[in-house]
Amino acid sequence: MKISRGLEENGIVVGNTYDKYGSKNPLVRKIMHGFSESLKAMVTRVSPQTVHEVGCGEGFWVMDWNRDGIKARGSDFSSKVIDIARTNAAKRGLPEDLFAVRSIYDLDAVMDSADLLVCCEVLEHLEKPKAALMALNKAATRYVLLSVPREPVWCFLNLIRGKYIKRIGNTPGHLQHWSSRQFVEFVSGIFDVIEVKRPIPWTMLLCRKRQ
Repeated sequence: MKISRGLEENGIVVGNTYDKYGSKNPLVRKIMHGFSESLKAMVTRVSPQTVHEVGCGEGFWVMDWNRDGIKARGSDFSSKVIDIARTNAAKRGLPEDLFAVRSIYDLDAVMDSADLLVCCEVLEHLEKPKAALMALNKAATRYVLLSVPREPVWCFLNLIRGKYIKRIGNTPGHLQHWSSRQFVEFVSGIFDVIEVKRPIPWTMLLCRKRQ
C-alpha cells in the first residue's frame, strides 16, 4: 500500500509517515495488532452495513472493510492523501470514488451519514476538537467510533525510543492531549459512551448518538 511518508499540505503532515500496518518491527506489529483487534471488535459489536471513516488517510481501513463486505467510504481534508487513497483503491480493484476531499468541520448530514462513523487519530491534531465532535454528531445516524493517543503513555513511549526529546515526547502536530478519563469526559458531553478500550498507547471509544 502506498503511504504519504511525511507529505505535507498547508503545512500539515498528512497520512502516515511510515507503513505501520506493514511494518516488520515486532514491537510495532504487536502495538498495531492491539489497535486493529480493538477496532475490529467494536465494529463487529454494532454490525454496520455502512461505514464512513472521517480522516481516512491513505484508505487502509476503508479498503479492509469493503473487502469484508461492509459498504465503507472515507474522507479527508487533504486532497494529496485522498489522491493516494484513490490510487490504493484502484490497485485493489475498488472504485476511486470511495474517497472524497472533505474537512471534518464540513461534514454533511445527508451525504456523509452512515450506520457507523469512524474517526481515529484525528482529534488530537485539531485546534477545535469540540467543533469536530459536533460535526460528527450532525452526520451520525447511530454510532461513532473514536480513538486518540492515550497520554501520558504516548509521550512516554516516544521518549523511551528516543523520539522528540526536546518536545518532551510530543509528536509534531499533536495539539490536544487526553488521558483516558479526560477523553471519556470530553466525548460524554456530546455522545453516550457505550464501550471503552485501551490498546496501548490509545484510548478508543464506541459511542451512540443521543436522540
